[in-house]
Amino acid sequence: MPHAVSMPATGLQALILCGPGSSFPTFTSNPDENPKALLPIANRPMVWYPIDFCYRTGITNITLICPPSAADAITTALNTNPFLTGLPHPRPDLIAPQGLDLNTGTAEILRLPEIRELVTSDFVVLPCDLVCELGGEKLLQAWMVKAASLPDLLGDGQPPYCNGGLGVWYETKTATPIKGEETDFIVTAPMSMPTVPTSKDSLLPHLSYLTYSMPKDSLNDLMEQKKGFPIRHGLLRSHPKLKMLTTHRDAHIYILPKWILDFVQANDRLETIGEDVIGWWAKANWETGLSAKLGLKKVIEGRHETSQADKSARSGVGRADSSPPSSPFVTREHDDTSPPAGFHKRQSDGLLSKPREPTIPPILAYIHSSRAEDPLLRRVDTAQLLLAISLQLAKLPSIEETGLENASPFAHTKKVAYPEGVKPRTTITRQDTLIADNVMVEEKTSIKESVIGANCQIKEGAKLFQCLLMDGVVVGKGCKLTRCILGKRSEVGEGSTLTDCEVQENLLVEPRTEDKDSKLMSSSGLEASEQEMQEALDDIDEGDRDATMLG
Repeated sequence: MPHAVSMPATGLQALILCGPGSSFPTFTSNPDENPKALLPIANRPMVWYPIDFCYRTGITNITLICPPSAADAITTALNTNPFLTGLPHPRPDLIAPQGLDLNTGTAEILRLPEIRELVTSDFVVLPCDLVCELGGEKLLQAWMVKAASLPDLLGDGQPPYCNGGLGVWYETKTATPIKGEETDFIVTAPMSMPTVPTSKDSLLPHLSYLTYSMPKDSLNDLMEQKKGFPIRHGLLRSHPKLKMLTTHRDAHIYILPKWILDFVQANDRLETIGEDVIGWWAKANWETGLSAKLGLKKVIEGRHETSQADKSARSGVGRADSSPPSSPFVTREHDDTSPPAGFHKRQSDGLLSKPREPTIPPILAYIHSSRAEDPLLRRVDTAQLLLAISLQLAKLPSIEETGLENASPFAHTKKVAYPEGVKPRTTITRQDTLIADNVMVEEKTSIKESVIGANCQIKEGAKLFQCLLMDGVVVGKGCKLTRCILGKRSEVGEGSTLTDCEVQENLLVEPRTEDKDSKLMSSSGLEASEQEMQEALDDIDEGDRDATMLG
């Protein structure tokens, strides 16, 4: 269970995006019934980890966002899965906007009417595949000190808006790197160091200004097109000292001001939060004319367009010229935005005073290091990462061993949840293995560095090394499995030897199968349906009749 909610309320909302899971084809071939958000990481549903992060941060206003087709499966899990039903109150809400499908971009989600109505304050956006041991309260503290504005935090929510944002990136070159893991290209500029000493665990020394951000694949395409990497003079004039990082990855943890919804609404070419919204915002802080072209300054000043022509003018994000849009923007009507009584008096009292000439708020980057002693921070969006992070979490000491106060937030109560199910004469390396409830392990078995889900059966003589078994798996007698991931309710026939394999849910692997580096999946999706077969037979019959008439 997550640690008790001991942090004071932050006033922020959290949106957890539960995507389709296209990077897990073996296990999410039917995303409606088996959405990515419910895949197990170390025997807990994937979505449990970002929810737990929110509670540890002090955020209790949590909303899960998923396509309507996946809503039933996630709702059922929230009501039945013991890890999700054991969450503190208030429980997360689930929303499935009608306009959301498996191809909707993350920025496009912020444009949906249901989401715009839902978000009433500054907010945090998280992916459902985030595993973050780092305390979120430290990120919030860093954001409040370096990017948030006291008038915005304590004022009446009137423009001009001054709150900036914060994103998180982490180093992928760890002691155990994952082959093929995605990386991003980011350029940062140093911030001024605090004049007073900071605490040892403060994140302030690890903050910097984000000036450029794009996926590594996009960078490679750009360099191939330009025959090199073009550095803009404006960037060097604004930030003479820069750091370029190519082995880090966007964690998709964003602390965003509420005004970003209007920025996204005004620029309908923005499709993703990471590459488009954050990338263009970072460039707008130094590229001449870009903030006007994006309408960013007008958003910060609380102005909006009033015609379709204005909207089309502001959507030209990708045009080559840097001239600002020519269409006029008008301020809101006074009777729509009349400030509360006493607002102007409070604005002039110093604490809540706002700048007379608004500037573009900064977007900051927290760069998480990869030292072994640092908290775990990773996205788990491929099968290789699912296996690696599950095995890493299996090595955490249990609460039974360390006590609740000293345990990791991801520690399980026991390493072997149901000892009665383990027969004598078995070998289980408990320091690096997790075995869930109601697992039956027969004699002469060997389980090393593995994660076994609930209701699994490991038959006599089976040997498992660095494997992940989801719920309800049956491993036959004498099987040898190495670095395999077995989907829920799958069965491996006796005497089989599998190495580096993925097995789809509900699949029966024939006895004495030997395979390596394979995705074992059902071919049922490739077979013709009864209706298709009947139509084909009808066509054959018609062809025979036509041939008879012609004969």
